[in-house]
Amino acid sequence: MLNRHTSIRNSICHVALFTTFVVLLTSCKEIRATNIKVDKRPNILLLMSDNQSWNHLGCYGNKVLKTPAIDKVAKEGVLFTNAYCAAPSCSPARAAMLTGQHIWRLKEAANLWSSFPQVKVYSKLLEDSGYTVGTEGKGWGPGNATVNGWKHNPGGKRFDSFTEFYNGIENGNPWMYWFSSRNPHRPYDANSLNKRNIALGDIEVPLYLPDNENVRKDIIDYYHEIESFDKEVASFIKLMTETGQLENTIIIVCSDNGWQMPRGLANLYDFGTRVPLIISWPGRFMGNRKVNDFTSLNDLAPTFLELAGIDIPKEMTSKSLLDILSSKKSGRLEEDRNFVVTARERHAFVRQGGVGYPGRAIRTDDYLYIRNYRPEEWPAGEPPLYGDVDAHMLQYSSPTKIFMLSNKEDALVKPFFETAFGKRPSDELYDLAKDPNQLNNVAGELEYEGVENYLSKKLTDYLVATLDPRETEVGFDWDAVEYYKELDKHPKPSKEAIIVLGLEEEYNYVID
Repeated sequence: MLNRHTSIRNSICHVALFTTFVVLLTSCKEIRATNIKVDKRPNILLLMSDNQSWNHLGCYGNKVLKTPAIDKVAKEGVLFTNAYCAAPSCSPARAAMLTGQHIWRLKEAANLWSSFPQVKVYSKLLEDSGYTVGTEGKGWGPGNATVNGWKHNPGGKRFDSFTEFYNGIENGNPWMYWFSSRNPHRPYDANSLNKRNIALGDIEVPLYLPDNENVRKDIIDYYHEIESFDKEVASFIKLMTETGQLENTIIIVCSDNGWQMPRGLANLYDFGTRVPLIISWPGRFMGNRKVNDFTSLNDLAPTFLELAGIDIPKEMTSKSLLDILSSKKSGRLEEDRNFVVTARERHAFVRQGGVGYPGRAIRTDDYLYIRNYRPEEWPAGEPPLYGDVDAHMLQYSSPTKIFMLSNKEDALVKPFFETAFGKRPSDELYDLAKDPNQLNNVAGELEYEGVENYLSKKLTDYLVATLDPRETEVGFDWDAVEYYKELDKHPKPSKEAIIVLGLEEEYNYVID
């Protein structure tokens, strides 16, 4: 694909690129912890929430949420303050985590409701080495893996409960279990305000959302779902204790991507890509630490493999966290972990013909730079449904989105509407010291010209080195990838949305 960055790409020496790529792919294999003595291979328990931003836990500084179980895991473990998913979308984020690779290297798996190619995943590598592997809930998805020959979910065989899974483990076998919670994915349990002792005034509304009763109640409902996830974490800790597995089990608590609010899910802003990540193994990993290194959920794949004594495949572009976990230090531990790259292709089927809204982003301590490849398209999906925001078909209650859409011409609401639903330029740059909410795009401003050029080139170099079709001649058509949920192609809004927003009963995104 040709764009204004082509000249930068073509100027890069192929020999230098090859060297960079080899270093990138092999660096993960150089990490070997030396101060952890393991008598037997550890169990791995991955507890994942669905659509939760990083700062919505007590241990991340939220003063309203009550998450005692997760807070305890954090106190006994390592809390990562700069953790990101590979993409602000369920299927690709989970695919990248399983493979330890960026989404642009996974072909169709870069899309939501896609299929999953036959590539190496940590779950299968663990299983082949003697681990018993299972999933509960979504695992990888939503999508269709069977069309590419997968006999079960790429994350592992599905179980209805940990008890069912545990009863099938041969005595002494190490195991890996991925519990994928439904919380806090919409629809939320409405009217949680009546079930919780939270005052509307206690809620801190981010500056990219309008501050009113509708939004505050919506956030309270979301908080209630997170507290339900915390109870699920507590139940797993109890099970580990009762089964005698706690001592030799590494516990990971994280989310797949950011929260399901405007400028969150399906966006390359922090609110769509920055996630909680906590890893605990009391007695083996020094606890009560906060690490500021930029990390990705993709890093879990090589970490799991290294802990299990399995060679890390050269295809994995991610890097093991084991040196960080086995350290006793807090703060920034590895100087080369000073940025992270995230991406998006097609999220939901929300534009005519299933066209996506591709983008890439690089996040450093000081700046966020985003490259939008199709600024002519609606990033939030075509009006009037704007389906890449929140409930993509408006098929269930989405109070914040419906409020913003129904009041988009109001002078007080219009700026919020434009930042969440309006079209965006090809380049976005945010000065995080001045603008942590990422609302003031300074791309193109003379003062930031040097920073923008530097980050643009750094991003391009990285994408070319990792063989991204958007910046190379590799070539891949994500718009042509099958979308395995026919209903989304002919969305039918809810009765509430039809009445409030004056919508039609059905829309059609399929081009005959």
